[in-house]
Amino acid sequence: MVKEPRAGRVKTRLARDIGTVQAAWWFRHQVAGLLRRLDDPRWQIWLSVAPDRATRSPAWPPHLPRIPQGRGDLGQRMKGALDALPPGRACLIGGDIPGVSKAHIARGFAALGRCDAVFGPAEDGGFWLTGFRRTRPLPRGLFEGVRWSSEDALEDSLASLSGRSYTLSDSLCDVDCAADMVNAARGPVNGLRRRGM
Repeated sequence: MVKEPRAGRVKTRLARDIGTVQAAWWFRHQVAGLLRRLDDPRWQIWLSVAPDRATRSPAWPPHLPRIPQGRGDLGQRMKGALDALPPGRACLIGGDIPGVSKAHIARGFAALGRCDAVFGPAEDGGFWLTGFRRTRPLPRGLFEGVRWSSEDALEDSLASLSGRSYTLSDSLCDVDCAADMVNAARGPVNGLRRRGM
């Protein structure tokens, strides 16, 4: 899930610390590096893009399929992206995760062989990855009532699973402000834990 890397429109919290042009520059280069790092024949990368008109932006590699994020809060847009993707296992990540590697993504997909859902916790109480097996419809209330951009976002999201089984994957840092850049440089905390049922 990515936003068009336009100054003043992307990474607004980071921009308060380092400036709008610098934040947009960071995000453009972060996403470009992320897409190169995660390119792998084991999965197809799709870009879920905001705003919707930015699906035609030259900022994205031309060979990658794109879908518009549409309207609504983050949860509605994530659920929409999951519904729009081809059938089968699907994982969503944000574009602002410097430490993510192919191994992290592979572990996320592998977890979906054991559970209905997987979440990669972020150090701020949110999550950097979510994935679903999608062998049956997504929970009706998925991502409803989530306090986004808070330390409760992951717990609220887990509560919206309606009893589906889930696993917590690797913990990584996303970058919302300048201090997060330092935290991201420390690297991941590895390990999968099975939860729920």
